[in-house]
Amino acid sequence: MALTAPPASTKHPTAAQPTDRLVIGPGRWVSNWRPEDPDFWRGPGRPAARRNLYWSVFCEFLGFAVWQLWSVTVVFLPAAGFDLTTSQQFWLVSLPPLVGAVLRVPYSFTVALFGGRNWTVISALLLLIPTAALALALSNPATPTWVLFAVAATAGLGGGNFASSMANITFFFPAREKGAALGLNAAGGNVGVAVAQFLVPLAVTVLAFGTFGPNLPMAGLIWIPLILLAAWGAHRYMHNLSHARNDLSGSLSALREPHLWLIAVIYVGTFGSFMGFGSVFPTLISLMFPAFSSLELWGAAISMAFLGPLVGSLARPLGGSLADRHGGARVTLACFVAMAAVTAAVVLTLPWHQFWLYLGLFLVLFTLTGVANGSSYRMIPVVFRLTVKAGDPVGHERKSSAALGLIGAVGGFGGFMIPQVLRASQEASGSFDAAFWGLAVAYLLLAVFTFAVYRRPGSRLARAHV
Repeated sequence: MALTAPPASTKHPTAAQPTDRLVIGPGRWVSNWRPEDPDFWRGPGRPAARRNLYWSVFCEFLGFAVWQLWSVTVVFLPAAGFDLTTSQQFWLVSLPPLVGAVLRVPYSFTVALFGGRNWTVISALLLLIPTAALALALSNPATPTWVLFAVAATAGLGGGNFASSMANITFFFPAREKGAALGLNAAGGNVGVAVAQFLVPLAVTVLAFGTFGPNLPMAGLIWIPLILLAAWGAHRYMHNLSHARNDLSGSLSALREPHLWLIAVIYVGTFGSFMGFGSVFPTLISLMFPAFSSLELWGAAISMAFLGPLVGSLARPLGGSLADRHGGARVTLACFVAMAAVTAAVVLTLPWHQFWLYLGLFLVLFTLTGVANGSSYRMIPVVFRLTVKAGDPVGHERKSSAALGLIGAVGGFGGFMIPQVLRASQEASGSFDAAFWGLAVAYLLLAVFTFAVYRRPGSRLARAHV
């Protein structure tokens, strides 16, 4: 797979270039991509953009699946002979979100350095590292714990894919269709969390091949053929755009905008909650309802954990739609209040030990995080359009575009924080009650914060229905 750089002569397409076909150079570099040109878009533009979108969604889907492999695999480690404390199990599910959040920043600039198609191939092939390493490390229960931590950290490579995928796809579509394309790209990736949590329990139990206990290496091996298919498809069907350049000056300028950090705080509570609960939900089920581990279909209850990320992923477009009609801040505020109420209900009903009630409450909580993901992300371009001063040399569109990736990176840290809060609560008191009460209070504080900044009566932002 040769990954060639664009010829110097193709970096700046001219108006004289054709609109009825793609001008494709070596390495599938396209020099005449002009999605805002109606003739070009009706001709070769839309089919090519959609083809790039579909393969991008597939690759990002696998990235999210690999990112969350340890969230469900860790549940089966004690039964397979791995001697781990509860604290160590929480660290194993916390490390991938942490590394993934950090990697989102450099990944957002890779499209400019390598080309969108080229980096999609590379980032897909990089997923072979965490999957093959997981299969090797979990083949022997004597594997040192520090090795398990290191292998779990490599799963963060899947988290970085979101930033590069979103940065790439935004160049392919005209402004009027960017929202729908990016929404599909994001939702398709998020579904990878649910699919991983559904398939892994089945793979390690059904594909045990007569061995005693779970066949843990299958948790990694099942993804390798799909990763190779994704890399081949990206190499064969995707394109590099010669004009696609990440905006470094826009990113640096956006970092100086106060609202980038204000919305980032909100996004930690929305997307961070989705990732954090997605990472830890299977572990919570296994610890709080251990009787399910004796069922004939081993892991049946654990496999139901996939329903949480699934409903959260499917609810994300709903959040964007509601934000379009009612304002992103209003929808996000309502979600935070509801999330606080549901989290409190989880604590209050824990003594009943009712699995189906527990599952139902978490499904509601995941749905709320998904709606809030969509609504809070929709706030970014609206806020930047209203707050960036006229005559700013960078402009609100460039700052908003840069902020989308940076806020997404900051929000990812919530995926690390929530498991660690739960771990600290369990170590300090032997239960998760304190952590859930703390999260309920945090959601109420975020609701107050959202109201004070974006919904305060009489403020300019509230009048604009941010």
